[in-house]
Amino acid sequence: MAEQNIEAKLKILLKQQKIQLWNPPYTLDNRPSPEHMQELSEQYAPLLGISALEVGGALESIRAQAVNRGKGNQMFRETSVATLELLLPRDASKKLNIDLVCCRIREDYGLKSIKLILNGRTLNVDQRLDEQGVRNHSKMMVLRVSDAEELQKQQNQNQSLQRTHKGFQILSEREEDLDSKPFLEIADQKGNPLNIPHQEKKALILAMGFHEKGRSLMKRKQFDIALCHLLQADQQFSKCGSALLSSVDNFAVLQLDIVWCYRALEALSCLEDAKSRLQRAESSFLQVYGEQQQRLRMIKGNTGREEVLFLRLYLLQSLLAYIEGNDAQAKQQLSKVEALYRRLSPDTEKMEQLMTLGFTEREARLGLRACEGDVQEAALHISNRRQEREEMKARERQKRRTRLEAVTVLTGFGFNRKDAARALNQTKGNVDQAYTVSDLLCTIYLLFLLYTRTLRLTDGDVQAAAQLLLENQGELPPDLTQESSSSGPTQEEAAPSASTSTSSTSTEDDEVVSEVLEDISRHEEDYLDLTLEEESELIATLQSHLSRPTQLL
Repeated sequence: MAEQNIEAKLKILLKQQKIQLWNPPYTLDNRPSPEHMQELSEQYAPLLGISALEVGGALESIRAQAVNRGKGNQMFRETSVATLELLLPRDASKKLNIDLVCCRIREDYGLKSIKLILNGRTLNVDQRLDEQGVRNHSKMMVLRVSDAEELQKQQNQNQSLQRTHKGFQILSEREEDLDSKPFLEIADQKGNPLNIPHQEKKALILAMGFHEKGRSLMKRKQFDIALCHLLQADQQFSKCGSALLSSVDNFAVLQLDIVWCYRALEALSCLEDAKSRLQRAESSFLQVYGEQQQRLRMIKGNTGREEVLFLRLYLLQSLLAYIEGNDAQAKQQLSKVEALYRRLSPDTEKMEQLMTLGFTEREARLGLRACEGDVQEAALHISNRRQEREEMKARERQKRRTRLEAVTVLTGFGFNRKDAARALNQTKGNVDQAYTVSDLLCTIYLLFLLYTRTLRLTDGDVQAAAQLLLENQGELPPDLTQESSSSGPTQEEAAPSASTSTSSTSTEDDEVVSEVLEDISRHEEDYLDLTLEEESELIATLQSHLSRPTQLL
């Protein structure tokens, strides 16, 4: 981190003085000129408040990078082979040169299994990189596995992504089927269902599912696998409309989590999109919470719990500013972080007082933050929150009972339960209107079966099938029906096989759903329950680095 800060400041000085280290007198025959490099080091050392030796090492790193970049540019002009600047795993030191004409990553580079990430997007190694936005000297992050154990880990990671996608895709289709348990419903903070178009709702459920899985992995410090899940969530969020994203904070929290993974993987300097993600997060918070968080106060009554999100936002902005060599901005953001940290850090004694009253550690922490440390107010707040949750569950149970009763009424008229549930969903619970919709669905279904059977009789000839139905006023002649029945198994005779297959699939689906649901927190404010331990460590690190005297701010 400190090395990146020093190099960033030196680049600013070099640019101001129009010094090009890759040219004479600093570079001669592609080799550094010791005399001139030493002179430059001694000139800059007092400005940075560090030794000339440290400055010299940083200058040589900048010079070498510039020389290699020049060689790469020349090679690209002559051969169309591009040099990619990669942030490799800590124990690797290879630079990959990839031909943008055939443009594939091969295992002969010593990387048995890799994931390439460019601007927060996982690249497909089987697709041309130039088609995915990769250019000469693009900076990418590489997640690599190198031995059998790690290769298994990579396979498990891919399987995790696939099963997470499958599980939440199943759940996204269940919101209309009351016989399927569990099913998901998108609701606001008060538990009221949100009216969202079906495709957008599916994308939102998948996005939230991948996000929850990623957060679960982050808690276990598995940041590389977590990042892959979070990036999948980001792709799904991109399918949601802007109106939806501007009304919920999930998208903004996701951006913070992605950059927090970058930080844990020491990838901030490599990925410029970290900065744009933080900007998107901040803009999204302003839209969702209001300029002065007035919208948040209107909905929840206070802003204390959400302030941990701003603490993490300002902390990451401070870190990024420091890495870019902007110490003044880093200190400015860090001062905001320190003020929030003092206010939001849980008081051990107050936590114990609330926990002796029967409240959980999480409830105590969130309650104290919501009530600015007032124990009595926090106890009342927690009790009220518990009551609100119980009332919300009661409303949900009543809503489900009412819906089941309506479905029972429609099935009493002979309609299929699934069709009845879908019709009720389309008519917002109106049984009379749902009856009409269900009747129409049944009619369409019967016509479909009739037309399919007629096509089978005419060997797929559409015109002949239409003519046959027209001549017989929409019915099949009895003689043809009997011939069809004797010629092969009927739909009813084939049913046992189909039923067995469906049962097997249902069992597999239930297993996948149960697996993904394990990673969903049972508490709706889990994402706000930060202990601030990791944040405390990063604050201390930045304080140490920024306390170093320097004239270049």
